[in-house]
Amino acid sequence: MLFDSTVRKELARSFGATLVVILTIVLTMMLIRTLGLAANGAVAPQDVVLLLGYTALGQLPMMLALSLFVATVISLGRMYRDSEMAIWFSSGVGLARFVRPVLRTGTPVLLVVGLLALLVWPWGNQQTNELRVRYEQRSDLARVAPGSFQSSADGSRVFFIEREGDAAGVGRNVFLLGRSAARESVTTARAGRIEAEGDDRVLMLDSGHRSEQNNQTGEHARLSFEHLRVLVDPGRARTADNVPPKALSTLALLRDSQPKNHAELTWRLGLLFGAANLVLLGIGLAASNPRRASNWNLLFALLAFVVYYNLINLSQAWVAAGRVGMGAALVGLHALAFAAALGLIWWRDHATVLHLWPAARAARAGAGASA
Repeated sequence: MLFDSTVRKELARSFGATLVVILTIVLTMMLIRTLGLAANGAVAPQDVVLLLGYTALGQLPMMLALSLFVATVISLGRMYRDSEMAIWFSSGVGLARFVRPVLRTGTPVLLVVGLLALLVWPWGNQQTNELRVRYEQRSDLARVAPGSFQSSADGSRVFFIEREGDAAGVGRNVFLLGRSAARESVTTARAGRIEAEGDDRVLMLDSGHRSEQNNQTGEHARLSFEHLRVLVDPGRARTADNVPPKALSTLALLRDSQPKNHAELTWRLGLLFGAANLVLLGIGLAASNPRRASNWNLLFALLAFVVYYNLINLSQAWVAAGRVGMGAALVGLHALAFAAALGLIWWRDHATVLHLWPAARAARAGAGASA
């Protein structure tokens, strides 16, 4: 009882401190990235905080898994450096005995990782996708503030509105400059709005004038109109129905046997299995020499984490490409990692015995020869 409580308290303190540090670093990086997306016009500025929250929820399973893994390595590594491990080992407690208290402490975290990966991750991606689609389908005139210019995606058109209209997505006193290799046009209208027609986006102008010049012949043309339809974005309209696999629920992925959906399911289950395997792997990687003031075990642990999660992403890519099946990818990668973690713990437990066995055998042989 004393042994279990000591290990669990040490691991819980290390996990809390590690999680705070990792959350601070990752949230700062995600905030910078989200602000960059807003500055580039990919998301609405007013949705930055909301998008940051959805993104943080999506990355939380990996952060929890990394925090638990690092906390395991740090906690047990400190016990090695302070010679506490030597005391436990001399009392007959092997390294395998640490598996139970570590797993008891990490089980709630693993359950949260599974819940986030299987349920919250697709929900957060779906909300993020809806935010981006809704912003992209907004009127271009509604994106700009009155008195500012906005260029189209290809740079061939420049929009300007003097003031916003009474209705949403409607601009008043619209100015449109269009340029191409053959001609240049200037269009002004009393009101304008953008509508979606199939896959195309059309600018509807009311009560205005259009002046056009042919750059090759130099001819000028001017006309007045009550209503003018201008195709501004062919084939770019998107709907929320085209949902990527990462925004589909886990049940929807199970119902659909497409490789890309199985690949996404492989990645989600891989997060859970990987987090559990890393806890076991951390027990074996925490060993250090108390006579050496170094943190090589932590560096090796971080390297193992990077390699493992890159292999999870690689298995997802292989399943999506149809090279391997979902079951083969999950069993092949995570069963191998599980066996490696158990093998490392066993080797740590028996390293001293295996090291001394050849010397003992030689001593017995020498004693037999002398007799």
